[in-house]
Amino acid sequence: MRLELTWIDYLIMIIYFVFVIGIGWFLKKYMKNANAFLEAGRSMPAWVAGLAFISTNLGALEVMGMSGSGMKYGMLTAHFFWVGAIPAMIFLALFMMPFYYGSKARSVPEFLKLRYDEKTRALNAILFAVMTVLASGISMYALAILMENVLGWPFDLSLWISALIVLCYTYLGGLSSAIYNEVLQFFIIVIGLLPLVVLSLQDVGGWAGLKSSLAPIATANGYAPDVYTTTWSHAGQANTNPMGTAWYGIFFGLGFVLSFGYWCTNFLIVQRAFAAENVNAARKVPLIGAIPKMFIPFLIIVPGIIALVLFNDPSKNFTLPLDASGKPIYDYTIIMLLKQYLPAGVLGLGITALLASFMSGMAGNVSAFNTVWTYDIYGSYIRKPTGNEEADGKHYLHVGRITTIVGVLLSICAAYIATKFGNIMDFLQTIFSMINAPLFAVIFLGMFWKRTTGHAAFSGLLIGFLSALLHHGLTAPVGATTLVKGGWITVLHTYPVEMAQNFWTAIIACSIATLVTVGISIVTKRKKSDADLKGLVYSLTPRLVEENVPWYQRPSGLAVIVGVIFLVLTIMFW
Repeated sequence: MRLELTWIDYLIMIIYFVFVIGIGWFLKKYMKNANAFLEAGRSMPAWVAGLAFISTNLGALEVMGMSGSGMKYGMLTAHFFWVGAIPAMIFLALFMMPFYYGSKARSVPEFLKLRYDEKTRALNAILFAVMTVLASGISMYALAILMENVLGWPFDLSLWISALIVLCYTYLGGLSSAIYNEVLQFFIIVIGLLPLVVLSLQDVGGWAGLKSSLAPIATANGYAPDVYTTTWSHAGQANTNPMGTAWYGIFFGLGFVLSFGYWCTNFLIVQRAFAAENVNAARKVPLIGAIPKMFIPFLIIVPGIIALVLFNDPSKNFTLPLDASGKPIYDYTIIMLLKQYLPAGVLGLGITALLASFMSGMAGNVSAFNTVWTYDIYGSYIRKPTGNEEADGKHYLHVGRITTIVGVLLSICAAYIATKFGNIMDFLQTIFSMINAPLFAVIFLGMFWKRTTGHAAFSGLLIGFLSALLHHGLTAPVGATTLVKGGWITVLHTYPVEMAQNFWTAIIACSIATLVTVGISIVTKRKKSDADLKGLVYSLTPRLVEENVPWYQRPSGLAVIVGVIFLVLTIMFW
């Protein structure tokens, strides 16, 4: 398993680490208060925040998880980048970002307080804090696997070393350091993985050769010959595609519930747009990020599909480690592809790209955890602001830095939980489906229906989460060997794969949260007046006017461009 790295490969990695910590060290002098440390002073240009917006998501989930899923599910995995992202990002930019940014809320939980009440904010803050710690732990786990296999270091040592590096630059430069590092990491990921795509595609005879090689593999598994290279063609029934989900599960579970819940309400993601320099820039952030997002499948999923061909061709000598039951460990897909194709020097660049992606995911979660803990938990219930703005700013800066350390330590604990999952992407989707799906229902109703009440929102959020937890406890995917994957109460239903279970968990959580919120809103009294809700509810807020701005510089014009590219790609790979 260990890759043979030369001194050039190590030199590239060392230079990267120096740059990463150097950015944090340079920005340290600007961290004079909590606003600068936790909010980046709301001063980021749209393009910087836009690349950071997408780079935050380009962590362990995309690189190790999605390449492994590419090998399992083929181009069906691209749904996570297209229908599972782009419509939600457009909706966030055009409709939700004006409310988030215009309300002056420093976080999504704080927006919930402004729109609803304190208890709704508290519940979301606690659930979000748990989710970010678990997601950060997954990134740490992925990075530790990489270092264990590349450098030959023990897993535990690798975990703590990677955590220390992220702690250094996040502790020094706060959110600004995380954002600028994410931009750097985005370019390193693209440059580092592009040679892998080119070399592996050449090896299998290009796209046409890949399709012909996949056909016998697909038919041997009982599928249509082109099932691994299309997205919608074989989604008519759950048993006709390797993802085990029919089109309505993909469309509603992923395309609506999971994607809108993740891209529109997950503070880890929208925090980058919160940091933009003005409301117009904040609206452009998701749209700028959407353009590279649509092309990332060719960088990550396609190599995973190629790995499926290599794995079934003994002459290629491509192997994956096997788990105790003899099944391939898909998390290792991208690592073994790097070992297969990249020579010295280029291999170092590829490994550095993986390091960058995992650090991006870790730092993004830690910085989001900092903000929510400091403002929404500590600043609301433990030590409230005194009114002395300068003293409060310095105090919360100190708390934010301590929280950085605590967040990293908790993430290390979460990394050991991640070792129980065969595919880290499935673990993340389980978390997202439980927490983000009901949250989207509550925020969506709050923004577009002024009748929604605080009691209803709190109840919808809580019951939606508990129903997702109950569904997870009563169902399990085929071949589940650990209770982390479900069935910890009893198994009433078995899903063909983990992904199908996640889609339906999200659909159930969102549906129940919606029904509960609407029902209780009808029978409870609204406490906030129309004046209180101005700037928080669509019907009560004046529309933003974009005069004397060329159409292509407007968020609406940019949204049209993004939408056209999305439709073209969907049709090409239908």
